[in-house]
Amino acid sequence: MAACFIAGCIMGAQAQDKNFHIYLAFGQSNMEGNAKVEHQDSLGVSDRFKVMSAVDCPEKGWKKGQWRTAIPPLVRPETGLTPCDYFGRTLVEKLPKKVKVGVIVVAIGGCRIEMYDEDKCKAYIAHEVDWMQKIAKNYDDDPYHRLVELAHIAQKQGVIKGILIHQGESNTGDKEWPKKVKLVYDRLLKDLGLKASQVPLIAGEVVGDDQHGKCAAMNTIIDTLPMVIPTAHVVSPKGCTVAGDHLHFNAAGYRTLGQRYAEVMLPLLKKHKH
Repeated sequence: MAACFIAGCIMGAQAQDKNFHIYLAFGQSNMEGNAKVEHQDSLGVSDRFKVMSAVDCPEKGWKKGQWRTAIPPLVRPETGLTPCDYFGRTLVEKLPKKVKVGVIVVAIGGCRIEMYDEDKCKAYIAHEVDWMQKIAKNYDDDPYHRLVELAHIAQKQGVIKGILIHQGESNTGDKEWPKKVKLVYDRLLKDLGLKASQVPLIAGEVVGDDQHGKCAAMNTIIDTLPMVIPTAHVVSPKGCTVAGDHLHFNAAGYRTLGQRYAEVMLPLLKKHKH
């Protein structure tokens, strides 16, 4: 009986906190965060909003696999504001105070969706430009594995509620893109023991026609994602302000886009509540 009691205590100490909602996020430069973090973005970040470091950074006190309050930058020391910043802030604002939100973000600027296909990523990286190869080394040349590695740690502490993606600019015109995303999504679900019905995929469109987006044509392909993945939902960037390159959002645009990701997710949390 004593042994059972001790075992029960140990299991209880390691039990998931169902009020700790965790989101996995991946993509290319708009998920990395291309806009410079402004002063307002570092103020008033709730300690209920956490980010798990995907890389080590001794200078900032970041340690891979550990949570910290989600003061930007979230992805790597040299990155900027990401949709995840205001996604998380909006959720903690709208959800009950007992709920904490954590994000895990792995993103590589300029990469195609093939970067997250474990069967293809090494060959893909080998033929990419030097600067992208350098970024990939932050994730040991396997960003998908890094995301899964960290997700396994997070699952011991909370519950994965959704997967976010912002990627597509580098696959513009690729009609197979939705199937390629499905491959990554399905593999994440399998590797983490998750059910699609409980873990939706939230995908953001790229800079659109209203902002003269250079890759706006990709949005017609992104919009077909729910036809391939029934649990996928698409976020519109219409009206989100952009940088001068018309590829990336500016800081204000990222704030609005992140809020919209949250606005898509909130009704799904109520629907999937159990």
